[in-house]
Amino acid sequence: MNAAAAAFAAAMAAAFPGGPPQRLGLAVSGGGDSTAVALLTADWAGPRGVTLCAATVDHGLRPGSAAEAAAAGAVCAGLGIAHATLRWETPQGRGNLQDRARQARQRLIAAWAAERGIVHVATGHTLDDQAETVLLRLARGSGVDGLAAMAPVRRLAGVVWLRPLLAVPRAALRDLLRARGLAWAEDPSNDDLRFARARARAALAALAPLGITAAGLAATAARMATARAALGRAAAELADRAARIEAGDVLLDAAALAAAPDELRERLLAHALVWVGGGPYRPRHADLRRLAAAIAAGRGGTLAGCRATVAGGTLRIGREWQAVRHITAPPGAPWDGRWRLTGPALPGAEVGALGPEGLADCPKWRETGLPRPSLLASPAVRAGGRLVAAPLAGRPEGWTAEPLRHAADFRAGLVGD
Repeated sequence: MNAAAAAFAAAMAAAFPGGPPQRLGLAVSGGGDSTAVALLTADWAGPRGVTLCAATVDHGLRPGSAAEAAAAGAVCAGLGIAHATLRWETPQGRGNLQDRARQARQRLIAAWAAERGIVHVATGHTLDDQAETVLLRLARGSGVDGLAAMAPVRRLAGVVWLRPLLAVPRAALRDLLRARGLAWAEDPSNDDLRFARARARAALAALAPLGITAAGLAATAARMATARAALGRAAAELADRAARIEAGDVLLDAAALAAAPDELRERLLAHALVWVGGGPYRPRHADLRRLAAAIAAGRGGTLAGCRATVAGGTLRIGREWQAVRHITAPPGAPWDGRWRLTGPALPGAEVGALGPEGLADCPKWRETGLPRPSLLASPAVRAGGRLVAAPLAGRPEGWTAEPLRHAADFRAGLVGD
C-alpha cells in the first residue's frame, strides 16, 4: 500500500469507527484530485462490500464541460462505480462565480444523495487545497475557526461530507494516477489569476523559499482545529449555564454572556445566529462585533436573518420575519428548516410565516408569553389566503408545530464547530 492509499485508509477508518456504510457517494469532477479519490475509494470499497455511486456536476460554464463530465463517467464505469451527471441549469446571477458554482454543486449533490439514500459523500480535497484555504483565510484576517480551514468531516445540507485526502499532496495523487494509467482533465480556472484560489496557489509557490510550504500550512490548520475544538467545548459549557431554547429561539443570560471572555461570548452568539437563521457559515467578524456592541448597549439588532432583542436581563435570538416572509412549504414538510406542521387534511393548505396580518387574527397571542417579533416569524397554516392555524400564537385548531432543532442539537453544534 503506497503512502496515498495508507493516508486515505486511515482517514476512512477515522470517519467510520463503527465500520463502513453500505453505500457511499463520490463527488467526481473529472479533475486529478477527484479521479484519485474515485480510484482509492474503489480499491477500499471492494473488499468491504461498500456500494459506490458517483455524481459529476456539469456547470456549463465553459465549452467542453459536458465532454469532461462524460469522461468522468467513463472513468467511474471503468472502476465499477455507478455514475450520474447533474447539470446546473441556472448559472446566471451576481457575486463570486466560483462560490455560486460551489454552492450549486453542494445543493445538487445533496439532492442526488438524498434520492438514493446516501448519507456520506467523499470529495477530493487535498493537502494543497487545505494550504491554499489557510492562505485565503489569512488574507481575510480570520481567527482560529477560519485558520482551522477544512474539516475532514462536515455536515451540511443533510449530507456528511468526507475529505479523506487532506493529508495527501496533489502531486502524490497525480503520480498514483499515472502509475495506474488513468487520465484526468485539467480545469483551466485553476491557473486563471482572476480567481482568488488560483492566486493563492501561485503565492504558495512563491513563498516556498521562505519555508512556507503546503505541508506547514496544513499542519497549522490541524493545530488550529485542535484549538477550535477546545474553544467549542468551553463555549458549550458556557451555553449550559447561560442558554436555553424557547419556541425555536435561543435565550441567553445577558449577565453571564457579558462576563464571559470575548472569544467565548462571540462564539456562542455566532452559533446562536447560525442555529436560528440556518445559514451555512457564521457571520463575518466585523458584523458580529457590531451586533455584540449593540447588544451590550441594550439595543439589539438584526444579523444573518435573525433579530436580537434584550429585555429583562435576557438576550433573545429569534428569526427575523422579513427573512422568512416568502418561505412556504406544504403541511408535513420542513418549513424554514425549523418546523414541521401537521394537522387535519386540508386541500390547498400551505405553511408560511404568520406575519403582522396573521398575528392580528390571533387574539390570544399575548397569553402564549412569546414576544411579538418571534410570533411574526413563527409558522402558520393558510388555505385560500385565509389563516387556518397558528399553533405558537394561540390558534392551534388541531394543528401541531414540531420543532426540528432541539437544545441538545444546539450544544452538540458548539462542540462540533
